[in-house]
Amino acid sequence: MIFVRKSGDAVTFAVKVHPGARKNAITGQLGDALKVSLTAAAEKGRANDACIEFLAKVLKVPRSSVTIASGETSRSKVIRVAGLTEQEVRERMG
Repeated sequence: MIFVRKSGDAVTFAVKVHPGARKNAITGQLGDALKVSLTAAAEKGRANDACIEFLAKVLKVPRSSVTIASGETSRSKVIRVAGLTEQEVRERMG
């Protein structure tokens, strides 16, 4: 199970992004991080935008509620989601 942490009025969790994949999908877990495959390439912020969009869809929240707290230029990122509890994130991730 991924580690979801409360951070002020939001929650944060780690993701490991695999850009250039065949489809957007959650593909498992790597340590405490969620593994996410994205079709977007890792250039000019495309993978970051795709990551935010995909996670907003999975978590059923507005795109504006999901931000990258750290790791914008890395495959390892910390995602911040406003408006959900730790339990809600775990449930919606499946």
